[in-house]
Amino acid sequence: MYKDPIIIPALDPPDSLTDYVGELIGSGFERIVLIDDGSRADRRSVFGALAARQEVSVLRHAVNLGKGRALKDAFNYVLTAWEDDYAGVITVDSDGQHTVQDVIRLQDELEKRQNVLLLGTRDFSDPAVPFKSRKGNRITSGVFRLLYGQYLRDTQTGLRAIPKSFLGPYMALSGERFEYEMNMLIYNARHAPVPVQIPIRTVYFDNNSQTHFRPFADSFKIYRLIFAGFFKYILASLSSALLDLAVFRLALVPLGSLKDSTAIVAATVIARVISSLYNFFVNRSAVFGSRGSAPRQMVRYYALCVVQLALSAGLVVLLNSLLGWNKTLEKAIVDSVLFLISYQIQRVWVFKES
Repeated sequence: MYKDPIIIPALDPPDSLTDYVGELIGSGFERIVLIDDGSRADRRSVFGALAARQEVSVLRHAVNLGKGRALKDAFNYVLTAWEDDYAGVITVDSDGQHTVQDVIRLQDELEKRQNVLLLGTRDFSDPAVPFKSRKGNRITSGVFRLLYGQYLRDTQTGLRAIPKSFLGPYMALSGERFEYEMNMLIYNARHAPVPVQIPIRTVYFDNNSQTHFRPFADSFKIYRLIFAGFFKYILASLSSALLDLAVFRLALVPLGSLKDSTAIVAATVIARVISSLYNFFVNRSAVFGSRGSAPRQMVRYYALCVVQLALSAGLVVLLNSLLGWNKTLEKAIVDSVLFLISYQIQRVWVFKES
């Protein structure tokens, strides 16, 4: 018998959910948490029939609050309802896309790996996958890999085995609807080992017509989350540049009695020290959300600054000798490339938590 709870968020579920839950129970799952996320009155009978089974607990939202809220409420229920006799939880979609055999596979892996997120990953090269799902997932996987350094073949999978120790931190994450599952992956990329990806069957019914995913609204929220860290990085850099200019201008006032060249050098140093410290702490807390050693990260940060400064000067000289373009344009090109590279280095090295 399996002690790890199965969590199934559901909105207007099909009648087949009754048989599916029965199959889970028949396969040995003793704890199943269903969340009625504000279903229509004519669909609540599905939950009523299942609630009569002793293995099933039903949570109900009076109105539709979203899959993210349903999952967080279920995590809270599991943590407060049961003690330490389970390794984690398994989240499953209500439309029957996840076979019981695959759920058992993740359950067995969860018992072996209690410190890593497990993802049931579909094969998107399968012709049965709807075109919009195949293309959408490939694009999202590529962007996620570029910004977070992890290649996840199925970023939208609802079949996940989550260790118990992850539930508390996941409950504190933002996101009330489908974007919440993406926020789990982003948090995981920053603070936990790379997820283990377990191939599962690719099952779609009626071209995925049962989904409640809203293509525009939910995709917008998902991509807003994915790009949030990089946009914060851009804003941090811009605000640092403005701070640098402002401090430089203010520092010139008390240095006015010095020679112009001395005053400029001194004001530049003062401005750069203040703006770089500001940039370091903003990147550390707001951009990368790092909880590692600040002194160690500061040494890495300033080492990167020195190397980036040297590369900027050297590459502009090289580019100008080869092309002879406008020096300002060449510097803009070089610094833009270094800016993108610096983001990745800060993500994987400077603000690495270990």
